[in-house]
Amino acid sequence: MDFQVVVLAGGTSKNLVPLVSKEVPKALLPVGNRPVISYVLELLELSNLKDLIVVVEGQDAAVRVGSWISGAYVDRLHVEVAAVPEDVGTAGALRAIAHHLTAKDILVVSGDIVSDVPPGAVAAAHRRHDAVVTAMLCSAPVSGPSESGSSVGKDKAKKPGHYNIIGLDPTKQFLVYIATGAELEKDIRIQKSILRAVGQMEIRSDLMDAHLYAFKRSVLQEVLDQKDTFQSLKQDVLPYLVRCQLSSEVLLNGAPQTEENGNEKASSQNNQLMLSQILANSSTPSFHELYALGPNGSTPVRRTHKCCVYIAGKSKYCVRLNSIQAFSDINRDVIGDASHLSGYSFSAQNNIIHPSAELGSKTTVGPHCMLGEGSQMGDKCSVKRSVIGRHCRIGSNVKVVNSVVMNHVTIGDGCSIQNSIICSNVQLQDRVVLKDCQVGAGFVVTAGSECKGEALAKKEK
Repeated sequence: MDFQVVVLAGGTSKNLVPLVSKEVPKALLPVGNRPVISYVLELLELSNLKDLIVVVEGQDAAVRVGSWISGAYVDRLHVEVAAVPEDVGTAGALRAIAHHLTAKDILVVSGDIVSDVPPGAVAAAHRRHDAVVTAMLCSAPVSGPSESGSSVGKDKAKKPGHYNIIGLDPTKQFLVYIATGAELEKDIRIQKSILRAVGQMEIRSDLMDAHLYAFKRSVLQEVLDQKDTFQSLKQDVLPYLVRCQLSSEVLLNGAPQTEENGNEKASSQNNQLMLSQILANSSTPSFHELYALGPNGSTPVRRTHKCCVYIAGKSKYCVRLNSIQAFSDINRDVIGDASHLSGYSFSAQNNIIHPSAELGSKTTVGPHCMLGEGSQMGDKCSVKRSVIGRHCRIGSNVKVVNSVVMNHVTIGDGCSIQNSIICSNVQLQDRVVLKDCQVGAGFVVTAGSECKGEALAKKEK
């Protein structure tokens, strides 16, 4: 298919502290006891997209991610790991590796996506329409985007806003308007030329930009070169390409074409005719091609380009691990409703207990739970809707509910853990009670402590 794939794996994302650290970059955060980036890599492998550049922010993080990938995917994928400076943004990351990009088309995937939508379908739609960009959209979670969420114990009262306001053409194949982030606070302004060309537009606020894009390489590199202030694909590059799709000279000389205000009535009638043709037969030219034509369908007089969308079906799963709440939600989902993504076979009790794990007497591990390799639990413990990692040592009379416990964690007798995330090598002494907390790697919580809605972590040196 001649696609080069770039996986943007991030670094040590600030909004995931204390889960991430110098030792555990974002790409290696565990989801169902395996690194989150493994979900994207296996999804790409299933679409036979095996030639990858994985871009990691920070040299140390890149070494750690590269080391894990080379061990886990030897002989399966051809992966080049590239380190870029921290906080360069998604567009900055691509700019930094531009010399590696040689294929006709580039598939850019965020390394924090957990999904069952085949990237190959996005690539195929991109080629079918000869688009300059194709963005994957999926249904936004009902709860909306929670940057911190209830598991963090703050900003609970804050009502989540929309992910995006998206305008689609009547065929739902082309992206004709997009507003994200801060733009949503402003009035929505839509260019007349777009409305005249497309005839009508469907405005959607229930779709999420999944951070999976196919780009025509020549156009992407031109934009990154000319617009050196662009930092984000989602906030800068994509809206720019959508805005100038009917005056594509902007890609060549940096100045948008001025609109002709000739015979608007005739133009309007022609566009109604064009629109009915598009709706009647999808194989007829798109509104871009019709808009480009001169008077009475003569030789094209305007340069246009196509911005396409691939909308995932509502039954598909697609969530980004971009907040602490999302980390909890995705871990819960891959052992629950989206268990087909976990890669594991569930028992008759609808859970996964590694054969090497040991359970004390009267200890119960409920459905939608995972207990990792070599972990040991004492007597009279209870685990519900939780993931427990590898080689953990858990005492007696311990309750774990709706929580994620990473690897090599020691939990003393009589502890209670609810809606919390316990990072690797943490020690909870006896009778610790945690609710809505995150405990950073290597932290020791002293006996008898009761914490609610707190982030406990060592100070980074």
